[in-house]
Amino acid sequence: MEEPQRRIRAVHTESTVTVHQAYPPEIGVPAARDGRFPAAWKRDRMTWIKPSFLWMMYRCGWGEKAGQETVLAVEISREGFDWALRHACLSSYVPEVHAERAAWQRQLKRAPARVQWDPERDLRLRALPYRSLQLGLTGEAARRYADEWTVAVRDVTPLAREIRGHVAGGDLDAAARLLPPERPYPAPDELLAHLRG
Repeated sequence: MEEPQRRIRAVHTESTVTVHQAYPPEIGVPAARDGRFPAAWKRDRMTWIKPSFLWMMYRCGWGEKAGQETVLAVEISREGFDWALRHACLSSYVPEVHAERAAWQRQLKRAPARVQWDPERDLRLRALPYRSLQLGLTGEAARRYADEWTVAVRDVTPLAREIRGHVAGGDLDAAARLLPPERPYPAPDELLAHLRG
């Protein structure tokens, strides 16, 4: 089946969706241990969440980039995730979506969430011809993410290393079997209409 140009791919249940982030151990380890972000996690900064596991692996280098050594799977409420989508703005100006650049800039300044559509990745972290969602949270959205929406936090660094080991050894089938079972996220069309970009 042909993939659409833009799609949210994620592990999700009836009530939650799993997103990924990577942090230095001083943030990631207590977050996974306690199931919530520690006080040291800056709630006043933009934070980017990625439903796609392989896009996160591309971004953090399988958990080997400095400051991204602890890879987290963060399960959040679908209600919160949908709220962020509803209140999001595209992170770049798209003439087909925005009436004028100045209006987009005003919307971007006010929006508590931003959407980027980045190339999805394969197991070798090569870009694929279709895109997956990356969602930036700031202000109210970042605070709600950390303190209200988060249901569970798991350290998936060992999983990332195991998958990478199979890829490095040329056993892509074994690597693929370990991937989180992501599937299309059923976001209502009206939620994504302004985010197609």
